[in-house]
Amino acid sequence: MAINTVGWPRQAKSYMEDVRAEMQRVTWPTWKQVRATTLVVIAAVFLFAAYFWVVNAIVSGAINQVIKYFTK
Repeated sequence: MAINTVGWPRQAKSYMEDVRAEMQRVTWPTWKQVRATTLVVIAAVFLFAAYFWVVNAIVSGAINQVIKYFTK
């Protein structure tokens, strides 16, 4: 398999031009939208953490009860 080492500068330049053109088409969110979605993500993380903490406590309690039952 031959590697094309001669044309890579042209390919790299073309790639960077494509990236620049694509980034100009991006619709960037406003600062207000960024803050709002960040708060939603933080709230969701805390809610999931609380949920998994409760589930972990229930499951570990059940497992401990099973272990106690079988080690008597």
